[in-house]
Amino acid sequence: TREQSNNPKKHTHTHHVILLVCSRRHTMMKGLVFAAVAAVLLHVAVAASVWPKPLSQTDGSSTFVLDKTTFTFTAAGQPSDILDDAFERYLGIIFQSVSPSSSAASIANSSRVRATPLSAAAVNVLTPDTSLTLETNESYTLDVGGANANAAPSITITAQTVFGALRGLETLSQLVEGNLINETFIADQPRFQFRAFMIDTARHWYPISVILQHLDAMAYSKFNVLHWHIVDSDAFPYESHKFPSLSQTGAYSQTHIYTRDSIQHVIDYAYNRGIRVIPEFDTPGHVQAGYASIPNLLTPCYSGSSPDGSTGPLNPTLNSTYDFLTEFYAEVKDVFKDKFVHVGGDEVSFDCWEHNPDIQKWMAAHPEIKDYAGLEAYYEIQLLEILKKQDTSYICWEEIFDNGVPILPDTVVDVWKGGWNKTMAAVTKAGYHSVLSAPFYINYISYGEDWPKYYSVEPTDFDGDEAQKEKLVGGVETCMWSEYVDSTNFISRSWPRAAAVGERGWSAKSVTDVGAARPRLQEFRCKLIARGINAEPTGPSTFCAEEWAAPYQPPFNPPQLD
Repeated sequence: TREQSNNPKKHTHTHHVILLVCSRRHTMMKGLVFAAVAAVLLHVAVAASVWPKPLSQTDGSSTFVLDKTTFTFTAAGQPSDILDDAFERYLGIIFQSVSPSSSAASIANSSRVRATPLSAAAVNVLTPDTSLTLETNESYTLDVGGANANAAPSITITAQTVFGALRGLETLSQLVEGNLINETFIADQPRFQFRAFMIDTARHWYPISVILQHLDAMAYSKFNVLHWHIVDSDAFPYESHKFPSLSQTGAYSQTHIYTRDSIQHVIDYAYNRGIRVIPEFDTPGHVQAGYASIPNLLTPCYSGSSPDGSTGPLNPTLNSTYDFLTEFYAEVKDVFKDKFVHVGGDEVSFDCWEHNPDIQKWMAAHPEIKDYAGLEAYYEIQLLEILKKQDTSYICWEEIFDNGVPILPDTVVDVWKGGWNKTMAAVTKAGYHSVLSAPFYINYISYGEDWPKYYSVEPTDFDGDEAQKEKLVGGVETCMWSEYVDSTNFISRSWPRAAAVGERGWSAKSVTDVGAARPRLQEFRCKLIARGINAEPTGPSTFCAEEWAAPYQPPFNPPQLD
């Protein structure tokens, strides 16, 4: 795998601070403190915050009750199946811990609480556009309580697209505490259009249920791209109908395969949450499992004058290689549907090419290709020409740009190596969109609190003019390589650490205060726990009202608690 070379409002989270202090040394007083804080909260604003932090938020002076028994969502503008699905989903999220008996009567003595409960939220989608691309408008406004204080209270979400409405619904869900919500007005939009999370299902295979759980966590953090590094040298779990031998010989087993139906399920699930699924098939390197089943596709390695039995990168000198790629990528386009595919292009070893006599003969017959770096560039040019003919755009690791391969104007260059500041400057100066993943490899772990180092990265921290930085920095990408990660620890290792990158991708450039973010991230972690995401602690001496209890089914009947 790739080895890298080198202000909220003052009242916010008051109750959390008190509880954390008390939990440290005064366990016996916890219940009394909680009751006292709960009573205080009846007379002050609800302290719920939003992650990632919205662009603009103005709180009013009132607090409202949401009535679970009557509350509904309505499509005030363009209707869609995506919106209907989201309405059902967010009703469950918002009222997951509120019993039907909860009512305004329990807080009737609060001077802040309006007598009339909120019973509906109108979602006004202004256009019928349901395309999900790099240009999709995800902006929204959220008005809780109505602009006119004398009017009947209401909740209104307004967005240009249904995907902006989804972001507004997520924000609304995070503002509810129990069955209370503050009067507030939020105008919000993402800073970067590309906010990705890369998963690696080759080095360890993830069940579909875990990928779906992860997609939910991504939606809660307003990520919008799942970069699926689906195959690699270790395993080929993608089921190809054109070339079935790839998974038949390359998967860990025939139960460790992603079928067309399961892939479509992931794509549909992601789409309904405003998330694109972009697959990566990394060539000409990172190939072994599965690819070896295709005759003459891989380059035989030699020791002296004899083959040593091993293979290296794809053989770039044979026309049959490009015939395979043409058919294979046509199928990938049919399965994944997105305009973009990630073509990889990194870490190509030249050893097998250098010692293979057939490669050497081909090189001698093509003197315009000066060296093996030039041979790699030749391969990439042929591949990218195939994709161009198929009307497929591509993302590539930075080596393809570094090697001077001619690339299309809409190419997205994924910058992953150390010294990323210089590479970002070069890529954007050349007029290409860039995605920064170099400082966001969260598979690297260490003892202690490490999310601040991701949170503190500024993606535009490179030499370049404002046009480069504003228009050509496409966004950020969190990477979780899976040498030491599988379904047992993938979710907990990813969350809530990845949320730090999520806020860097969504929120304004000025949102950088780690101290202010810390209690908000802890609150967000507790929301993830409540929603079934086993997110790990953000730091020492913290707790959530609802702690994670992993389902446990031993192969025997355990004794039951009285």
